[in-house]
Amino acid sequence: MYIGCSSSASFLRASRARLLSFSSLPKPSSLSSSPSSSLLSQSRSISFSSTFRSITCPALRWSHRFDWRSPISLRAHARTISPVIERLERKFSSMAAEHPFKEIFTSLPKPGGGEFGKFYSLPALNDPRIDKLPYSIRILLESAIRNCDNFQVKKEDVEKIIDWENTSPKLVEIPFKPARVLLQDFTGVPAVVDLASMRDAMNNLGSDADKINPLVPVDLVIDHSVQVDVARSENAVQANMELEFQRNKERFAFLKWGSSAFQNMLVVPPGSGIVHQVNLEYLGRVVFNTNGILYPDSVVGTDSHTTMIDGLGVAGWGVGGIEAEAAMLGQPMSMVLPGVVGFKLSGKLRNGVTATDLVLTVTQMLRKHGVVGKFVEFYGDGMGELSLADRATIANMSPEYGATMGFFPVDHVTLQYLKLTGRSDETVSMIESYLRANKMFVDYNEPQQERVYSSYLELNLEDVEPCISGPKRPHDRVPLKEMKADWHSCLDNKVGFKGFAVPKEAQHKVEKFSFHGQPAELKHGSVVIAAITSCTNTSNPSVMLGAGLVAKKACEFGLQVKPWIKTSLAPGSGVVTKYLLQSGLQEYLDKQGFNIVGYGCTTCIGNSGELDETVGSAISENDIIAAAVLSGNRNFEGRVHPLTRANYLASPPLVVAYALAGTVDIDFEKEAIGKGKDGKDVYFKDIWPSNEEVAQAVQSSVLPEMFKSTYEAITKGNPMWNQLSVPAAKLYSWDPSSTYIHDPPYFKGMTMDPPGPHGVKDAYCLLNFGDSITTDHISPAGSIHKDSPAAKYLLERRVDRKDFNSYGSRRGNDEVMARGTFANIRLVNKLLNGEVGPKTIHIPTGEKLYVFDAAMRYKSAGYDTIVLAGAEYGSGSSRDWAAKGPMLLGVKAVIAKSFERIHRSNLVGMGIIPLCFKAGEDADTLGLTGHERYTIDLPSKLCEIRPGQDVTVTTDTGKSFTCTARFDTEVELEYFNHGGILPYVIRNLTKS
Repeated sequence: MYIGCSSSASFLRASRARLLSFSSLPKPSSLSSSPSSSLLSQSRSISFSSTFRSITCPALRWSHRFDWRSPISLRAHARTISPVIERLERKFSSMAAEHPFKEIFTSLPKPGGGEFGKFYSLPALNDPRIDKLPYSIRILLESAIRNCDNFQVKKEDVEKIIDWENTSPKLVEIPFKPARVLLQDFTGVPAVVDLASMRDAMNNLGSDADKINPLVPVDLVIDHSVQVDVARSENAVQANMELEFQRNKERFAFLKWGSSAFQNMLVVPPGSGIVHQVNLEYLGRVVFNTNGILYPDSVVGTDSHTTMIDGLGVAGWGVGGIEAEAAMLGQPMSMVLPGVVGFKLSGKLRNGVTATDLVLTVTQMLRKHGVVGKFVEFYGDGMGELSLADRATIANMSPEYGATMGFFPVDHVTLQYLKLTGRSDETVSMIESYLRANKMFVDYNEPQQERVYSSYLELNLEDVEPCISGPKRPHDRVPLKEMKADWHSCLDNKVGFKGFAVPKEAQHKVEKFSFHGQPAELKHGSVVIAAITSCTNTSNPSVMLGAGLVAKKACEFGLQVKPWIKTSLAPGSGVVTKYLLQSGLQEYLDKQGFNIVGYGCTTCIGNSGELDETVGSAISENDIIAAAVLSGNRNFEGRVHPLTRANYLASPPLVVAYALAGTVDIDFEKEAIGKGKDGKDVYFKDIWPSNEEVAQAVQSSVLPEMFKSTYEAITKGNPMWNQLSVPAAKLYSWDPSSTYIHDPPYFKGMTMDPPGPHGVKDAYCLLNFGDSITTDHISPAGSIHKDSPAAKYLLERRVDRKDFNSYGSRRGNDEVMARGTFANIRLVNKLLNGEVGPKTIHIPTGEKLYVFDAAMRYKSAGYDTIVLAGAEYGSGSSRDWAAKGPMLLGVKAVIAKSFERIHRSNLVGMGIIPLCFKAGEDADTLGLTGHERYTIDLPSKLCEIRPGQDVTVTTDTGKSFTCTARFDTEVELEYFNHGGILPYVIRNLTKS
């Protein structure tokens, strides 16, 4: 029977999207005496567990034990709202009895008697295809089985995953419901702002604002706000934290309000550590035990390096903030069933080679192989040679090699780490028993079942050599022995990822200046920032203690880091401080200027603070190509510091070595780092520790008690956090004068009727880009330039320059962030014919304007705009403002050669059309200059659009070309129909 086009499409997509239901499955009837009582227990755990998370003692709220939500307390609380529960019972009791996989729901016995709980058993399916599945796909399979209700998750989805070997090449779509959501404050503030605004929207539509509440555990770690204002000081931690609170008091109070206004949300206060290290050491469950149901931990996070948890055997990856918000509110994530690259490791790292050298090598290999949108799963005999921290380092940089995950299945190394970090013996026993029973544990002492992968790579660890990456991209690896030659090539090469185009006659100039009364000098390649920072490396004791050993040996030789180099050490958790003090090595790091400056991301995300004025002037007035060396994961131009045009990623001990050398223009094998106190040359090999020295330091200094005491103390917060007072209201009281928190315009005038899909008519090109435009280019997180539209906005509201803070810290204010869109000072826009900066040409008048000003002029005249781009558009951090900002500027479509995975999804989530040029085509080959007007012929009826279909684009100059519409799933088309994912969620919540 034929149904009207729009109605049938709505029905099909509504069913395909599996609109709101519970975030977990109803339990099978076998679990209790009646289906209704079973469901009652489950629904309590979903809707009310968070209440007890907030009213129980802090230690329980923060515990990483798996029974932190007490079933007894939940039952008592549920009695007070029994009418609601009774309605839910009536609606879903039949579903509980009819769970499609109830026959494989079984008990997991404890070794000493009793049971750990019940679980959905994959072996009980008796399907030989499961034995060949990659471990990462088994996690998706278990989730689909457990959540299968033939509404949100269907039996057909389970079959797709079981048949992964055949279905994944077909790019089939599956739903996925993560066990929890992880946020940091830069992305967490706008997420909570959106949730608060959604409550207002629900209220305005006459619905229940309380429906806007996380249905899964949400953990938010405040780590992105601390800046290196004070360095090389014993008081740096306290001084920087005080400045952090001065700048961010309003943001922090807002987050504290959110932690009480929204259920199931936990906020980790500032000064606690970096989100991914806290996740690894503390928040990661590996296996959940929720009211007697066991299932694998899985997490999506609003930071692309959420993948670090993959090193612990927890499936986790970064998503956009808007996707995370939908996941919090019970929406299943729609994803393409990914291919899995099997990466076999063999051998052992050679003496002197670090985990950082390994991850930079792996990043280059995988980038070359092509793993965008895929999982990477590591296996092989070499796994036993890698510590858990080494694995986490490799998993952390998944975004840099382009994979959704870099997954390390749980094995004995994982269990040892769990014990080291303070997880109880009973918890570890439960984890091992469950994973073994469900064929998710790798025991390398037993014969290995051969697994099938989409493609294969192999690396002998003995082939890895010391290296760094730069000067502008993480995957541009340079072997240490070739660094000097590579640097000179960069000076010679034309401006690009590996070039600065410095004339030969200017390459050796030396700028002498006075640094606080001391003679100082800079030249091309001089190091002005040396930062031991970032979750990638500060979670790894071997490289952190290795850095301490380099500092110690340098002190013994009498070497000293030059005082004008801004040195800093920002550990990812308090545990690092404890073992550096225990080892006695912090003393030597302090002597070299690497005093601890705070517990957060700092330099890695651009929070490097100001350089000394004399250094900054010497660089800018003489056009010096100054260098930063950091143990981070991102080195895109303009990210680390506006004045460091060369930025290199290196291991923490190499950061110390380059700081001592004072330049990247050095061959460590042949040239001395400096002269010792005896007047003799000191070489790299003289200060580099052996693997045995590092291992001994780790063995004697990293102790389980350090993890326990650190995370017990973390529950107490700190005095500045504890003194913040916040209202208890469920609806946020917006302050119109606030420059930090502002009610966004996304839902203003929203009605219950979706706006429907839209094409683009006679749009102007706002910007015309080349390849590798990152989210840092689109929505910078760093400092606000004094002449920018955002600065003008703040000055008009009487905010002093010194109080501008950063774009990242002001992500709760759409007015600032819209003005900060495309505000990166290193932006290269082809419309400017080679000029670098955050401006564009207003096509109708030919005027050169700031991008924001040009966009507003187009909007006020009623014109749509589009963006032209090259390959890898939107690479870098998972930054939802890189999609929200363009939407607020009036951008209706982005036409690119290719998109980064998360950013493409974010564009769809904000109602922007992502289009890809056909293979072999781009703006240049098609003769597009950006001065044309563009019409995108997209059907106005949703049923006439399908994922990945061809779309015709025409210009007013008579050109016509075909693009691929990058709506990758039916669900994404539904989001587009509603004008974005959040309006979609609001309308469906209102209807429910």
